[in-house]
Amino acid sequence: MLPVIQRLLVTACILLLAACANVSTVPSGSYSQAARSHLYDMQKWRLEGRLAISAPNDSWSANIVWSHLPDVEIIKLSGPLGQGTVIIELYDSVVKIDRGGGNVRTSNRPEQFINQQLGLFVPIRSLRYWAVGLPESALTFQETGDGFVQDSWLVTYKEMQKIGVELMPRKMAVSNERLKLKLIIDQWGLNGS
Repeated sequence: MLPVIQRLLVTACILLLAACANVSTVPSGSYSQAARSHLYDMQKWRLEGRLAISAPNDSWSANIVWSHLPDVEIIKLSGPLGQGTVIIELYDSVVKIDRGGGNVRTSNRPEQFINQQLGLFVPIRSLRYWAVGLPESALTFQETGDGFVQDSWLVTYKEMQKIGVELMPRKMAVSNERLKLKLIIDQWGLNGS
């Protein structure tokens, strides 16, 4: 029995090392929106990772899978082993939140409704841009050394990763005086890849 366990552990270690070797990460360095502006035209992307949010009276963490399509954002949040899964579908002017077990709610006030359901104010529409390393196109921003400030939010890119020819966020932080959000992106799929 012991040799079988040892072989499984060795195999697991080799697989983990191989998975780590496939992702080339680099420190953020200096941020430039102009160098990333071509990403505004990206029609589809998908990220998988981990999200942590903390506020003065609340904090939580979740696994996140976010699919951006031309007409909809689909965000799946789940706890360990998929427990407590919530699926958010965000269209232009409608949001649908599915908490499972037939508990589906919709609203025509997307951002307010999402924030009411989460119990925290999260700038979900802006996050769609920030996740790919861009300021929201409709709002002014001020670049900092490793990110930017937009609409009173500080967006910082701590680590980037090479995905094909693109340099995409790996670790990022978003904060204001009320909330801190950290996102670690383990996997990207760009333009349907």
